[in-house]
Amino acid sequence: MTGAPQEWRVSVGGEEISAVYEPAEASGARAVFVCAHGAGGGMADRGLLNLARVMRSHGLAVIRFNFLYRERGSRRPDPMPRLTACVSAVAARARDEIGPDLLILGGRSMGGRAASMLAAEGYACDGLLLLAYPLHPAGAPEKLRDAHLPRLSVPVVCFNGTRDSLCRRDLMEEVLKGVTADWTMHWLEGADHGFHVLRSSGRTDADVLAEVGEAAEAWVARLGRASG
Repeated sequence: MTGAPQEWRVSVGGEEISAVYEPAEASGARAVFVCAHGAGGGMADRGLLNLARVMRSHGLAVIRFNFLYRERGSRRPDPMPRLTACVSAVAARARDEIGPDLLILGGRSMGGRAASMLAAEGYACDGLLLLAYPLHPAGAPEKLRDAHLPRLSVPVVCFNGTRDSLCRRDLMEEVLKGVTADWTMHWLEGADHGFHVLRSSGRTDADVLAEVGEAAEAWVARLGRASG
């Protein structure tokens, strides 16, 4: 599953969104990651591009795409059903055009949450890769976004920073007590919601992304062995 990137136009309920399929750098890779952007971003923002580059270097083909509101040039997210419809449409295109051995849904923050809600509704995929899952709004830890998580049945790997203002570690660990899915929680020491670290930490943002890539590669390998 190597080759040149492909630009797609994907139909979603009578509208169209942009998407880009980027093969993994390694030849023979057969896993595809449908990677949704966060609420304030888009498929071409620097953070998502850096994440995609790292994932591709660790054996994952990546499909980046815009949600409908970003395609229109808006910064106000659509209601969740329109977000999940976009994830579903891009995933269906991936199945039709690529036919991957492993189809993994997920993405950054709101995008990962949308993918997890789609999977909780029973959408068929092989796993979820969540980056900076937004467990609660910043400054409002009582407003948990966890109601659907116990309904997940596919394997999950979730990366959050220990300084993430949208995911208090103690609250996430309490929520996970009610989740029966095979959930791997990976805490990124000193990272915030954007996976940035303080200079005083002795680490760089690149170090954090490298940690994410290595852990994601190991998780996908386990997923492949389990499905094979």
